[in-house]
Amino acid sequence: MSTPPQSESTPQPGAHAPNEKQRFTIRQRLSLAIIAAVGHLLIALIGRTLRYEESCEEGGKPAGQLPPRYAIGAFWHRSVIPAAWYFRGQGIAVMTSLSYDGEYIARIIESFGFLAVRGSSSRGGSVALLGMQRALDGGRQAAFTIDGPRGPIFVAKPGPVALARRSGAPILCFYLACQRPWILRSWDRMMIPRPFSRVHVRWATPITVPPDATDEQCKELFAQMQLALERTRHDAVAALGEGAS
Repeated sequence: MSTPPQSESTPQPGAHAPNEKQRFTIRQRLSLAIIAAVGHLLIALIGRTLRYEESCEEGGKPAGQLPPRYAIGAFWHRSVIPAAWYFRGQGIAVMTSLSYDGEYIARIIESFGFLAVRGSSSRGGSVALLGMQRALDGGRQAAFTIDGPRGPIFVAKPGPVALARRSGAPILCFYLACQRPWILRSWDRMMIPRPFSRVHVRWATPITVPPDATDEQCKELFAQMQLALERTRHDAVAALGEGAS
């Protein structure tokens, strides 16, 4: 199976939040720097040992091929760590929240060549969607950790549907299941893959949102996206067998 490009170059800054000094104390800024450095080291050390494999639903992205450049990815927040390594160096734009947690996540993913577009469903959402649209127009893929920034777990937000209607880009739902991962006691049940374990990436059939879709049609397509996210999670876990998550 071919894998995504391995470059870890950092893309140009995107739609960032207000100045960090206006939002965080000196103590918080120090802890952010430490968390970001440790997070990068953890992902890099574990990521190099992981064995990734892929599968897809009928009509979905063929296994082993890169997703189309003009596309919107959607996946659950708990898969951020294996996703950060697998999709590194591609300049993918990812919406991250304006919170303290969102700040260190933004720093970590940008160190792996992603573009952090700041905002969330509750704060700065419209500005962030514009940033994601600019990223798509600039030739980048866009991605949402779709139940973030604070859950509830496995309940999708409508951002990808709104962006798909505006941009015409298809929505690609996927899940990265890990073989016997460590699971944190966080709201998202964040997974840390064990070194030398398998990670299964499962892709759903793309979802297209017409530019003239009515609000009612968007609700139906949103429900389809929720189901696709759950299908990929179920199928990816089943592919790895007992102990997978």
